[in-house]
Amino acid sequence: MSEIKELFCVPESSHYFLTHSIGLMPKSTEAHLSQAYLKPWQSGAEDIWPQWLNAIANFNGALASLLNSEPEQFCPQANVSSGLAKLIQSLPKVEGRNVILATQSDFPSAGFVLQQAERLGFTIRYIAKGQDLQSLDVWSEALADDVYCAFITHAHYNTNTLTPAAEITQLCRARGIMSIMDIAQSVGIVPIDLQVLDVDVVVGSCIKWLCGGPGAGYLWLRKERIQQLNPIDVGWFSHENPFEFDINNFDYASTAARFWGGTPSVASYIIASNSIKLMTEIGVQNIREHNRNLCQKIMSNVPEDCIASPTDLTKKGGTVVLKFSNSEQIEARLRDKNVLFDARQYGIRLSPHIYTDERDIDVLLGCLT
Repeated sequence: MSEIKELFCVPESSHYFLTHSIGLMPKSTEAHLSQAYLKPWQSGAEDIWPQWLNAIANFNGALASLLNSEPEQFCPQANVSSGLAKLIQSLPKVEGRNVILATQSDFPSAGFVLQQAERLGFTIRYIAKGQDLQSLDVWSEALADDVYCAFITHAHYNTNTLTPAAEITQLCRARGIMSIMDIAQSVGIVPIDLQVLDVDVVVGSCIKWLCGGPGAGYLWLRKERIQQLNPIDVGWFSHENPFEFDINNFDYASTAARFWGGTPSVASYIIASNSIKLMTEIGVQNIREHNRNLCQKIMSNVPEDCIASPTDLTKKGGTVVLKFSNSEQIEARLRDKNVLFDARQYGIRLSPHIYTDERDIDVLLGCLT
C-alpha cells in the first residue's frame, strides 16, 4: 500500500478525502506532460501537431483499455456538460416520443444542459427526490411510452447512491428508449465494462477517481448510434478528413470524432491519459476493494442513523456521506486536524482512494467519534 501511495502527490501535513471533487495528481504527471506536450512545442519542428494528435489518440486508447471498448467510440470533450450539450443538439426527432427522463438527484450542471432541450421541442420529466433510484420498479414506471431518452447517473454526487446501471439500460433497450449515462463519479472506483453495460451514450470526466485533472472529459457512443447522430456544434476535427480544407464540403466523421469540433485542447488529455494508464495498472477492482475496506471502517465507527449514503457497499460508489446533528462541531474538529473534506446538503462527504491509508482513517475517526 505504501508503495502505491508513493506514486501520488499526497500532502504530508493533511489527510485527503476529497477525491469525489479532485483526485490527487500522480507524481509522473509532470514528466509526462513535459515529454508529450512541452518538448514537441519547444522543438519548433513541423510535426508538433502530429505528435499532439497522437497523444490525444493515446487518451482515447487509454479510455478504451480501461472501459473495454474501442478508441473510435470515444470523443474528447472539455467536460460532461459540453459533451451532453452536443449530444442533445444532435438528437433526431421520433414521432410520439419527446420526453427526456432524468432525476431530481442528478448533478445540477447536467440538468441545466437537459433543460435546453425544451427549445428543441423536448419535455424534461424528473423522477422525484425521495424515490428509490435503486429500484427497477421506479425506473420501469418512469420509462413510459413517450420517453425518448433516459439520463442515468451511475453514482450520485449527493448521496453516492449507485444505480443498477445494466438493468436500467436493458429496460431502455427493450422499450426503444435511448440510454445516456453519466459516469463522472463512478469511473475509476467502480469497475465498468461498456460491453456489459450495453448503454447507448456515456459522458464522463477524469478529474475525480481517475486523478486526471480538469478539462479531460469524453463522450462515448454505441457504434449503432454514431451514424444516427449529427451534431450542430462542429469544426474541422468533426470532419471525416480534417485536412481536406474544402469550405464547401463537410462530411461527418464516421467515428465519435464527429462530436469533436474545432482545434482541440491538448495538455489536459496528455495529463489524463497518463493517469488513466496508472489506474488501469493498479486495477480498478483493487482500488474498489481498498476503498470498500476503508468505507466500512468509517461506517462501523459512527451511528447508522448518521450515514446518508447507502450502507450496503454494493449499492454505493466510493464516497461516504455522513450527517451529524452537531455537524458544525465535527467539521471544526476535521479542519483542526487538517482532514480535507467538503459538505453538501446531505452531509459531510469523505472519499478514501488508493492513496488513503489507515493513519488517515484513524485521524478521521478521532474527529468523528
